[in-house]
Amino acid sequence: MTKHKNTKAPLQTSFYYGWIIVAVAGLSVFFSGPGQTYSVSIFIDYYIEDFGYSRSLVSGIYSGATLCAGFALFMMGRLVDRFGQRTMMVVVGIFLSMALFWNAFLLGPIMMFFGFFMIRLFGQGSMTLIPNTLVPQWFIRKRGRALSVMAIGGFASSALMPPLNTWMIETAGWRAAWGIWGALLLIVFVPVAFFFVRNQPKLVGEVPDGNPKPVKDGDDPNPNIEVNEKSWTLKEAMATKAFWFILFCVIVPALVNTAITFHIVSIMGLRGLDTGVAAMVLTLMAIIGFPVTFLTGYLVDRFQVHYILAITFFGHIFTLLLLLFTDTWWLAVAFGVLWGFVNGFERIVLSIVWPNYFGREHLGSIKGLAQTVMVIGSALGPLPFGIFYDWLGGYQEVILLTIAFPVTAGILALSSPQPKYEDYHG
Repeated sequence: MTKHKNTKAPLQTSFYYGWIIVAVAGLSVFFSGPGQTYSVSIFIDYYIEDFGYSRSLVSGIYSGATLCAGFALFMMGRLVDRFGQRTMMVVVGIFLSMALFWNAFLLGPIMMFFGFFMIRLFGQGSMTLIPNTLVPQWFIRKRGRALSVMAIGGFASSALMPPLNTWMIETAGWRAAWGIWGALLLIVFVPVAFFFVRNQPKLVGEVPDGNPKPVKDGDDPNPNIEVNEKSWTLKEAMATKAFWFILFCVIVPALVNTAITFHIVSIMGLRGLDTGVAAMVLTLMAIIGFPVTFLTGYLVDRFQVHYILAITFFGHIFTLLLLLFTDTWWLAVAFGVLWGFVNGFERIVLSIVWPNYFGREHLGSIKGLAQTVMVIGSALGPLPFGIFYDWLGGYQEVILLTIAFPVTAGILALSSPQPKYEDYHG
């Protein structure tokens, strides 16, 4: 009787239960939004106005808190491996809710630092880390497609939260806006995660992909299946060249995208383009990136991941070059479209590369380290742009220097095919 109870799905469906898991994972990525830069940036000017702080002080507090959150995030991956995604998703959801309530009662710079630290750790970091370790447990052959569907939550969040935050702040104030998001997390997300999430298919009597039939030769073009069945520990993964090359590749989008997003209003303003154009660029990025994730999910299920990863970084190069010359409305539109295209690629590829390369069993620890590096990269991104602006009065020089990062990452991606388990465990 106990066995039967443990292998019963909480919701009986006519389709594979893994797709319910994908839906909840997408909801988790959506609710990571209050801790993401695209959401937090809406509050910055109100902080400056209400508290009388300088922009550099608020930016410095934000970068410092993000950096600390990045270092703390590494332990979150180990906790996921130890306690499982369901428990951690519920706990993190509650803590993020409390962090948002904390931000609603800010009184000074110290409270602001801890507020930023908590929403970056539990929001940007943990609420994206956990679903990215959960979905790969449920899918192998259809992993790319599943992550593409999950990514809908991220694009919906980045498209909806900036205008929603603006409306809530203008209507009820920034303190109320934080409180509303905190309440929604407790009322909507936490119960959904508690009732519907299960860590692995076997816990509800299923198998990955929902297909118990063995795969015949020629049936599945996914080149990653064999590697997926081998699980590396974090220590074993760190012994490979590919691990360190891919880890550098994780830093680049975090650093570049956060820097541009944080300063997008200022960058466009120097080109004679108003805040509305900057907001349009961010919205375009989300709208274009959404369908591109499905194309990427299709590609990563059929071609080796490191080739798709390299294409992503070459896209970053063209995006930065276009930004250098963006001084009209139509060029801003072109930049937003290209940026969205690249963003759609990177969301899937950087999520799928770790389980494809190193398996599922220790994915929390491995992805936790990668997420830590990503958050640290996002913390370091805005600062050089701000320094160059104060020093030279613009961003042209720092954008040119930034191009070196995707160039290097593209080369490293091409040099990082999937490591063979047998080569390291012979």
